Amino acid sequence: MSVVTLAQASTIVDAALKKGRDTNCAPLTVAVLDAGGHLVAFKREDKSGFLRFDIAFGKAWGALGMGFGSRTLGARAAKTPQFFTMLAAASGGRMVTNPGGVLIRTAAGDIIGAVGISGDTSDRDEACAKPASRRRDSNPIRGRTRADGARAAADAMIF
Repeated sequence: MSVVTLAQASTIVDAALKKGRDTNCAPLTVAVLDAGGHLVAFKREDKSGFLRFDIAFGKAWGALGMGFGSRTLGARAAKTPQFFTMLAAASGGRMVTNPGGVLIRTAAGDIIGAVGISGDTSDRDEACAKPASRRRDSNPIRGRTRADGARAAADAMIF
């Protein structure tokens, strides 16, 4: 079984923070979780609010729990608010349905973790989750063709 390594998680965190600085985002907090929802790597920039960890974690945790990115979670929550009210209760309020939670998948499509970011607007948080996925070395590549020939999901990074 593949897992998100500490080295991979650290690369994702650092690339996200670099994207945030390059695009003049507000101070960010980034959390990378493994497939079981356990924290692998985390950084909070100076002046990022103390609730930002919980929000970043909740974005990644919700994406893992439901199997799709938090942007999709938010869209579905708008269409089925009663169901998402029940999910919020079932998760003890840990799920955050705003953009900024992105799945991490293997080339075969298996979910091995998620990254969650908070600090700026949700759209900008999500944009910062993607720079590591665009690198062309051993880091994740967004939208790459999976081993089975299908395209990767729009809300996932591929290792």
